[in-house]
Amino acid sequence: MVFRFPHSFVINVVADDRPGIVAAVSNAIEQLGGNIDACSQTVLAGYFTLIMIASFPEPLPPAVIAERIREADTSGRGYDVVVRPTLAPEQFVPRPECDRFVITAFGKDQPGIVRRFSQYLAGKDINIVDLYGDHSGDEFVLIGQLEIPKFWDIRMLQADLEQMGQELGFTVKLQHENIFVATNQLRLYGSPPGQSGHASHRRDFIDD
Repeated sequence: MVFRFPHSFVINVVADDRPGIVAAVSNAIEQLGGNIDACSQTVLAGYFTLIMIASFPEPLPPAVIAERIREADTSGRGYDVVVRPTLAPEQFVPRPECDRFVITAFGKDQPGIVRRFSQYLAGKDINIVDLYGDHSGDEFVLIGQLEIPKFWDIRMLQADLEQMGQELGFTVKLQHENIFVATNQLRLYGSPPGQSGHASHRRDFIDD
């Protein structure tokens, strides 16, 4: 990844969800002369979390950046902020050449679902890039974006995951990212009039 300025940091912000947090955090970064190079944000069960990479033209202590972000909160409810310098390129552990896949699993909610799948993937040196899990009633849905080393036989991995799913009472699919995106775009844009694409996507996925 290329940063705009030479001094870059990983910034994580957690707070009770409310409007204006991204605006407040980005304003604090700008006031310090920084640039947001990348960011990802989500809300889960009423809690907001944001992770970003920000770079600055001059070196700054992480504590100064964190304090400026905390001061940006005007609600009085507070932000939990962690800031640390990014790793130098030579500090990253080299990864084998990978393809991106998407795993989807759904079934009756029960303890240990995330642990079972994540332990299997870790044992195969498969990196989880993004992970989403949620339940509706007694049904749990898990969607993960994976980096799978090219030396693995995908059919073997699929068979292992399907076997694990059968043991848990879950339906499991492993699809190349391109196929997953193309398939779900068709569902998204094929929504009936008056029905949101997001709702159609989730319902079609569960009914497969």
